[in-house]
Amino acid sequence: MVAEIPAPAGGTIQFIHFDTGNTVSVGEVLMEINTGEEKKEPSYTEESKQVETGVSSNKTETSKNTAAVSSPPRRIRAAPHTRRIAREMGVNIEKIDGTGPSGRVIDDDVYRFAQGGDSVNDTFPDSDAAVNSTSQEKESVPLTGVRKQIAKKMSDSWNTIPHVTHFDEADITNLLNFRDELKQSDETISVTSFFIKAIVISLQDYKVFNARLDEENEMIELFKSCHIGFAADTKEGVMVPAIQNADKKTIKTINKEMKALTEKAQEGNLSPSDMKNSTFTVNNVGPLGGTAATPIINKPHTGIISFHKTKKKPAVIENDEIAIRSIMTISFSFDHRVADGARAIEFINRFIDLIENPKKLFLELA
Repeated sequence: MVAEIPAPAGGTIQFIHFDTGNTVSVGEVLMEINTGEEKKEPSYTEESKQVETGVSSNKTETSKNTAAVSSPPRRIRAAPHTRRIAREMGVNIEKIDGTGPSGRVIDDDVYRFAQGGDSVNDTFPDSDAAVNSTSQEKESVPLTGVRKQIAKKMSDSWNTIPHVTHFDEADITNLLNFRDELKQSDETISVTSFFIKAIVISLQDYKVFNARLDEENEMIELFKSCHIGFAADTKEGVMVPAIQNADKKTIKTINKEMKALTEKAQEGNLSPSDMKNSTFTVNNVGPLGGTAATPIINKPHTGIISFHKTKKKPAVIENDEIAIRSIMTISFSFDHRVADGARAIEFINRFIDLIENPKKLFLELA
């Protein structure tokens, strides 16, 4: 029970508790009125005592277990392609320690984990696919000889040169017609020979692509002569013989030398002198098919161009007429340290203009 004590003017109303004789506040009185309970001093509960002594109640233990179950999974850094490989192989990617940058899981990590058999329980329900894929009979082919040298050189080029690839199309209908006219005169000239001559002329206008980067001395060396390497497909792999001083040779001479070097490459008779000093590389893969690719620069070159399959397509010609034309796709990879995209486009535009109007080539003959 409480009794009101009249407050002086401007004072605070206080109450006397009959049972304790203590003065209590308005808030405490309201609590007693609303709850029917008197104010109690704080005391330790049985649960708090158990926590203090290290003995957990069943309720506390259950809460901890629930928290452990609901904890978020470990964040995995991996590309969508890598995750797809893991799914297909039945591997739980969360169990893999990534070896890529910032702990990223890469493709090799997935393959290594699947073959290592770290834990059968670490795979998804379709883990039979992974078991079958690793238990199949395999044939090992040693990486030696030309293939080993190609692998080493391509890896070095890709890892050290910032590649950029420019794609374009060229209408070579007029060039093919001109070549057919030459055939009627018993002059058989390959299309690639015309391409090489057009490349040489373009390189003389844009010398930065007939160059090499001297990283140690921080210099770009511009070559005065054009020694054009061309990719020759052989049983041992791609070989790159070079036509020396192609800028000083006619289309007919280029065609003759290219044919002789190709035969030597396919017979395995190329000498080191046949492949030295090249300053730029061309690669005509059109006869094999394929719409486009990103060729890897033949280090220390600053550029490489690939000619892809020619297709007959409807095209807009003069007077906005539609005609069926022979359209070839071009891929040009260049070293972005020594040239920008604008120069690459200008270089390819110059090349396209020459092969779309092949008679212009004769104005540039050496």
